[in-house]
Amino acid sequence: MKFKSVDIFSPHILVIIIALYVSLAAIAYQEHLRNLQWISSTTWAYVFGGTMFFIAGVFLPKFIYNHNEKLKSLFGGPNVGEKDSAPWYNKLRMLLDERVVLAAVLIAIFLQIMNLYLLGGIPILSGYLKFKATTDLWRFAYPLFLPAITILLAKYPRKWYYLLFIIGLGVFAINGYRTTTMAILISGFITLYYTRRMKTSHILISLLIIALVGVAAGYIAVMSIQWQQWALNPLQLVAYRAGFTMMVFDKIVHMAGTTGGTLFQQAFSTGHPRITVGEVVLHYPLPGGAPTTSITSTIFGPAVLDFGFYAMAIQMFIIGAVLRIIYATQIKASGAFTALYAIVLTHTMIWVETGPTDSVVYIFYFLALIAVVIYATQLMRTPKNLKVTHKEHEGNP
Repeated sequence: MKFKSVDIFSPHILVIIIALYVSLAAIAYQEHLRNLQWISSTTWAYVFGGTMFFIAGVFLPKFIYNHNEKLKSLFGGPNVGEKDSAPWYNKLRMLLDERVVLAAVLIAIFLQIMNLYLLGGIPILSGYLKFKATTDLWRFAYPLFLPAITILLAKYPRKWYYLLFIIGLGVFAINGYRTTTMAILISGFITLYYTRRMKTSHILISLLIIALVGVAAGYIAVMSIQWQQWALNPLQLVAYRAGFTMMVFDKIVHMAGTTGGTLFQQAFSTGHPRITVGEVVLHYPLPGGAPTTSITSTIFGPAVLDFGFYAMAIQMFIIGAVLRIIYATQIKASGAFTALYAIVLTHTMIWVETGPTDSVVYIFYFLALIAVVIYATQLMRTPKNLKVTHKEHEGNP
């Protein structure tokens, strides 16, 4: 389960993703793709500062754990068993019964198929259909499918469930949104990484396939937008998207606090934060262009546009701390916690480009944290007759 004795999907991977993303942007600037220009040194400082606050957030829970004997006793003790847990906790566990989870997967796939049928076409091949594809059916189907299929793979890894995973991936990929496709694909892979003994060669091949799918999905989706014309090849397009998104963030840095919380509010309502970013930062829609345009602004952008640097710092610190807590819990408890961690980590990595403006991702964060609190509550009920040494604690939170 480890890649050269290193857990490649610990929260620290977000630092690597950020570094890779800004490197892609630098390539786009160096090649002057579609006349992109280098961003300012202030913006680079914001990226560095935000990353440092994230690292601090990841470090804090472990620091507290290492200096708190009560937490060591709690998380170093036995796992929660049915005999030790409260009746209401056992009833909650019934929601993770294989038949219940399987039913959720099948219902989600059916709803998405109905969504595609009602749209009357294939959104990934039409920019106009893609704009209409995020319906109420999709908003219910996707948040239901993703946790259900990853829990199914984590707890009940029957061979035909992998076929269900591929079918679900296909029907949701047709919706035309690269982020949805990548979220399902990467979440499934991270779940397998923690629940199967994967050879190094298999890990590398899987990562290559995921990268190729991401490039292909993004290229097909962009090429299908009728009101845009592109002359870039798939790899150039990946670099250009990174460069353009960093350019948007550069503009945001120089107009910090402009929206005063509007983006954050829209993320939890029926608003469209990324469309608002385009309207405020780039003054979209342009004459003769599409009526609305969704603009990504990096994981740092929305907080800076809403409130400035300090909001970004607080956001990144909280993300780091929460990821670390969920990660530590899944290492101890595995099962459904592995699935939840895979989902949360995947969407956070996607946020590096898109920004934390998705209400559904906040729902996943909320569910994961609630699960951690419930699990910790039940740990307190377990017998404390099993003592562990300090060395046995070192791998925990």
